[in-house]
Amino acid sequence: MTTLQQILPGAAISQQDTPLRRANRVLKPARTPAGVVVALTLTAGLGLTGAEVVSALFGKPLGLVPVDDVIDLAGQHTWWDLGYAALMVAIAGAGLLLLAVLPGRSRLVPVETRDPLIVIGITRVGLRRTLRAVAQQVDGVERATVRLRRRTIEVTVMTGPESSGAMLRQVGTAVGDRLAGVGALCAGEVVVRLRRRGL
Repeated sequence: MTTLQQILPGAAISQQDTPLRRANRVLKPARTPAGVVVALTLTAGLGLTGAEVVSALFGKPLGLVPVDDVIDLAGQHTWWDLGYAALMVAIAGAGLLLLAVLPGRSRLVPVETRDPLIVIGITRVGLRRTLRAVAQQVDGVERATVRLRRRTIEVTVMTGPESSGAMLRQVGTAVGDRLAGVGALCAGEVVVRLRRRGL
């Protein structure tokens, strides 16, 4: 580590920055729908109110926003009188704050690349479909389903009554090899579950 790296505050963090952590940060979903709703609501409400106040100052109110009625209503009531409305406003505000603070679940699974400046992801549906096709290619597997959990990849295979434990190892190996071939940065292990037809 050079002297410049010791001085810079982000130098120690960048060395601990793994490809999985970097990809999860980049592929994190945006809060666009909530931001659009809040921005449009504030723009419309404050814009109309501002236009109404300015036009009232010039002596010709627009009449689009009943400012006098709102002022009278606010003067006659307190927040405790309008408890239900105040509760709804508080819940909506807390929901928007929670939505902004909590990270969303990415729709993409990060894929390993050689260049640390490039981040690539594969859709969760595409990865499930790929892993299901690999599991169904193993001899003796009639049908397979794949679930991507937070810590594991769960593969459930449907077989005939004559299936064995060796087949489960083959399914696990095939799925693990495909994961390594795709380069998916999935944290966790592959769990294979067996369901026999007719039992």
